[in-house]
Amino acid sequence: MAKDLLLEIGLEEVPARFVRGAMNQLKDKTEKWLEAARISHGEVKAYATPRRIAVLVRDVEEKQTDLNEEVKGPSRKIALDEQGNWSKAALGFARSQGVEPEAFFFKELGGVEYIYANKSSVGTVTMDVLPEGLTSLITSMSFPKNMRWGSHELRFVRPIRWLVALFGDDVIPLEITDVVSGKQSRGHRFLGSDTEIASPSLYEERLREQNVIVDVTERERQIVEQINGLAAEKGWHIAVKEDLLEEVLFLVEYPSVLFGTFDPSFLNIPQEVLITSMREHQRYFPVLDDGGKLLPFFVTVRNGDRTSIEQVAKGNEKVLRARLSDAKFFYQEDQKLAITDALAKLETIVYHEELGSVADKVRRIQITASRLAKALGTDSGSEDAIARAAAICKFDLVTQMVYEFPELQGIMGEDYARKAGERDVVAKAINEHYQPRFAGDRAPASLVGAVVSLADKIDTIVGCFSIGIIPTGSQDPYALRRQAAGIVQIILAHGMKLPLDVLFDLAIDVHSGRSLKRDASQIRKDLYEFFSLRVKNVLSEQGIRYDVVDAVMAAGYNDLGQTVNRAAALTASAAGERRDEFKLVVDALTRVGNLAAKATSKHVDPALFAEQAEKDLHAAWQAVSADIDAAIANGDAADAIAKLSGLKDIINGYFDHVMVMAEDEAVRTNRLAALAAIAESTGRLADLSKLVW
Repeated sequence: MAKDLLLEIGLEEVPARFVRGAMNQLKDKTEKWLEAARISHGEVKAYATPRRIAVLVRDVEEKQTDLNEEVKGPSRKIALDEQGNWSKAALGFARSQGVEPEAFFFKELGGVEYIYANKSSVGTVTMDVLPEGLTSLITSMSFPKNMRWGSHELRFVRPIRWLVALFGDDVIPLEITDVVSGKQSRGHRFLGSDTEIASPSLYEERLREQNVIVDVTERERQIVEQINGLAAEKGWHIAVKEDLLEEVLFLVEYPSVLFGTFDPSFLNIPQEVLITSMREHQRYFPVLDDGGKLLPFFVTVRNGDRTSIEQVAKGNEKVLRARLSDAKFFYQEDQKLAITDALAKLETIVYHEELGSVADKVRRIQITASRLAKALGTDSGSEDAIARAAAICKFDLVTQMVYEFPELQGIMGEDYARKAGERDVVAKAINEHYQPRFAGDRAPASLVGAVVSLADKIDTIVGCFSIGIIPTGSQDPYALRRQAAGIVQIILAHGMKLPLDVLFDLAIDVHSGRSLKRDASQIRKDLYEFFSLRVKNVLSEQGIRYDVVDAVMAAGYNDLGQTVNRAAALTASAAGERRDEFKLVVDALTRVGNLAAKATSKHVDPALFAEQAEKDLHAAWQAVSADIDAAIANGDAADAIAKLSGLKDIINGYFDHVMVMAEDEAVRTNRLAALAAIAESTGRLADLSKLVW
């Protein structure tokens, strides 16, 4: 008979940003442990609040599944020594599987004989393996930050205060850091009390009675419904950011939504400042009108019921008033700082000990941006704006507002620059040069902002690569992957004719002024490889098939616009209504490519053509080759594919009548050279052999 299993770990309040990860980890570890322990079960559901993480497993069998399996060991060659006795490897295998060597038998696999053993084990009663298994499961959990308490050696996200461990109605005996498991859970810290969980199926119900909504999905639904209800009642638009909703979700156990107001005079401050202050300091949701303009209200979520909710609102209003007064003071003081004085202060801020100060970085951005402007052929007016925007793009980093709210960098720069009399295009570029700030963010709308953004981002990447800071695995402390993705996005969004190697060389040359720590050619090679995955991601996000991405990337991705164009054209041909016909074209061109790989010369001598079919193919190729190369260069990959497709029948006829690998070396070399010319142009489009049909 199957029973339900409940494990609840009661804790001191866990930081909100850690809770979901801890909940998912507990669920994952529980599922994996049950599988490894050969314990059959039903649905596994995880729960979490700031004070607990829990998992409930339905229909857990009362006994492990019996084990009877064949286990493969080392090959006969390794298992037996020269005298025919069992080797150390074979004896070690026997010990690891709990069998005697006499039980070994040989079986052939892939032409090689291996020793095998029948491993049998009668399943143990589930209740007997749960204590050790769950203890190990809990103590093996890991978190971004851990702590120890008392004299205990266990490192955990927060001190464990209670444990509920039930298998059916029975308590699973556990003891961790002197906390003994039982049936007693704890309700809301202020609105509830201890409660007994008689059986796992009653878990949600008993905690609900103690004002704890332990189901994460249910708690989120209640928050969203209350916010939406308030918005409908008041005619507001309540701006709910997903990351703030996630944080609030794990700050409360029993949510009650309420609203408050603040002095409308604060609306004279840029609304981004007010919104950031509300969100970052107070975890409030801002209230907007239909036009997106901030209203003098805020919405927050209380961890409790609606008792004395008006007093709670007034308390929140008082705290927010102090926060906004600080913001107002910072805003007013910042406007007294001249841009030239702010730029001077950048000299004292270290950007990186090997890359100089922030002022040094700004100077590199200026040079790179100026050269980019010339490479892109911008007009003199845009060049002037780019030069000014690049020169002052980081001045707001020394303002009090950005010091308090780093996420407002650029936003405050734009506002302060306008107030200081800078042109709109320059002020806007100061904000835009940080874009895209995150995945899904938009690229800078203006060309000035785009060029300065490119200069800033490539300077960061090349600077880091030049001193050996290259992202590996999940480590990317300088967000270089995001910066590279932003560069790709900007170039494509503005349709820039800017090959990657030109961009790399510009930045490397600028950095060469400080004697590079690594060889420039190696930096360039690493950069090109680093950007490949960013380009692949862009193509994948556009719905391009993985095999088309691989085929196009194999032909190079230096020109991003052409790369996207080639991918789109190839997708239309490989997945459209003429797919079957295009496959025949690809088969013919792939055959050409396979033979062309053996070519040792590029020189084609028509006088050596002995068959009419090779004369026909050469003539046909001569007629279209220049047009194909021009089409690819001009970004009209569809036209190039159409012209290549027109060669299909001639190519097939060629292979029907011509023996490419002729005995005469001169003839053979000439024929391979003729095919290599076709393969070379095709290769500029894509490596068609990578397409999967």
